[in-house]
Amino acid sequence: MAGPVYSLCALTAAFCSWLLLRAYWKSRYKLLLWGGLCFFGLTLNNGLLVVDKLLLPGIDLFTWRLLLALTSLLVMLYGIIWDSE
Repeated sequence: MAGPVYSLCALTAAFCSWLLLRAYWKSRYKLLLWGGLCFFGLTLNNGLLVVDKLLLPGIDLFTWRLLLALTSLLVMLYGIIWDSE
C-alpha cells in the first residue's frame, strides 16, 4: 500500500511545481519561480523515496533524501528572504 501513496505524493509535488512554474512564466513574479523550484526538488525527493523504499530496499538513501529536501527548502528560503519585492 505504501507504493501508491509514495507515487501519489511525487505526482502531487510535480503538479504543484508545474503550476507554479507555469504561473511564473506568465507573470514573472519571482516568488513563483522559487516556489516552483522548491517543489521540483521535493518532486525529486519523493521520486528518490520511491526508489529507496520500493526499487532498492537494500540500499539506504535516507541521507541523500534529506540533503535533497534541505536543498529544496533552502531555495525557497532564499527566494523569500533575499529576493522579495
